[in-house]
Amino acid sequence: MNGVRTRFTVPQRLLHWLMAICILAMLFIGVGMVSTVMPKYLTLVSIHKPLGIAILVLALIRLAVRLRYGAPSLPVDLPAPMKLAAHLSHYSFYALMIGIPLIGWGMLSAAAYPILLFGGVHLPAILPQSDSLHALLWNAHFYLAFAFFALILLHVAAALFHALIRRDGVFEAMASVSGHGGVAPSE
Repeated sequence: MNGVRTRFTVPQRLLHWLMAICILAMLFIGVGMVSTVMPKYLTLVSIHKPLGIAILVLALIRLAVRLRYGAPSLPVDLPAPMKLAAHLSHYSFYALMIGIPLIGWGMLSAAAYPILLFGGVHLPAILPQSDSLHALLWNAHFYLAFAFFALILLHVAAALFHALIRRDGVFEAMASVSGHGGVAPSE
């Protein structure tokens, strides 16, 4: 069958929703970490580190899948500034999904903190120990996480705009993890 895809592939949709859950959990865990000095801080840190590495791995897989399968076309009648915003937001998402965990890993490396994953696996340091580098990366990690949260809010607003106002199929392209490949027959 020759046609135009109207939906992302099932693996793309599964990765999207799995990562959405992981990233939202990570953001709230991060907020909890920086707002407490209670014993639960250590529990949050023990979840935050491996979850960050899991997000990094999932983001790299997701990027490879995106490069392999692409994305459905945006509606023809979508204004050019909205198309540009959609493309730039996706580049920003990938940069942050990959960059924030790498910055976190580098930050911990610069502080000589161990990165212990589930199952007792230790990750190697990726940067030399340096207090000034640790402080710089901590600030970058912190502020980029807030920028990421803002981008997520914009993303949700855009999804709702497409679903409730424009009703142009953009929301449906990613909304479900079930169903067929979403191929519309070509004319």
